[in-house]
Amino acid sequence: MSAGAADSRPLTLFSALAVRKALDDGLLDAFTATSGTPVTAVFDPTVPLLRRIDAGEAFDALVAVTGSLGPLAERGLIDPATRTPLARTGIGVAVPPGAPHPDLGSRAALVAALRAARSVAYSRTGASGIYFARLLEELGIAQEVNSRATVIDKGFVAEAVVDGRADLAIQQLSELLFVPEAEIVAPLPQEVQHTTEFAVALSPGASADPRARSLLAHLSGPTAAACYARTRLEAL
Repeated sequence: MSAGAADSRPLTLFSALAVRKALDDGLLDAFTATSGTPVTAVFDPTVPLLRRIDAGEAFDALVAVTGSLGPLAERGLIDPATRTPLARTGIGVAVPPGAPHPDLGSRAALVAALRAARSVAYSRTGASGIYFARLLEELGIAQEVNSRATVIDKGFVAEAVVDGRADLAIQQLSELLFVPEAEIVAPLPQEVQHTTEFAVALSPGASADPRARSLLAHLSGPTAAACYARTRLEAL
């Protein structure tokens, strides 16, 4: 393949859902507009992304929960020298459009809201859902809430409050934004809040590609920070 043909190949970005809103709202388009390099983005929660990598799917750049990158580096699946912090976000609660907003100002208020809900929606494989399942155990209400919960494998759980399956949706704030009809009530109370950090890294095969290096710099630069701020993410 000629150098020109190689340069025309789109970069493949595997990305966690938490940053999808920022990427879709102009961040990737801005990169392509300034660099001339197209990007093919594959969005999934971190756990399914890791499964894709285990199955041998190729990628140039990976945005995932920061803690997941260490094991990948140990296995030689990312270049550890390219690991770069991007952003972090907390978990929030959304309700159907026009529904009353429950009090979420304290741990006790959250417990009351969860127990009063007809159904609570959360994700089985997302970072927020994995944490929320543990939190239910810690709050002592796991059996009660899960007996009528709407647990989805992956995706945007606020869809469940819009279509009537649930009264409350629990997910990272940046992901709740993807369902604009749902109303974000508030973050979880600070005493039980969980913040997830995300980072980007390049595959070993892409680490010497200047186009991939440019993408990494773009995702961690000032344009990205502004996009993250607009989508309930805090740049790192």
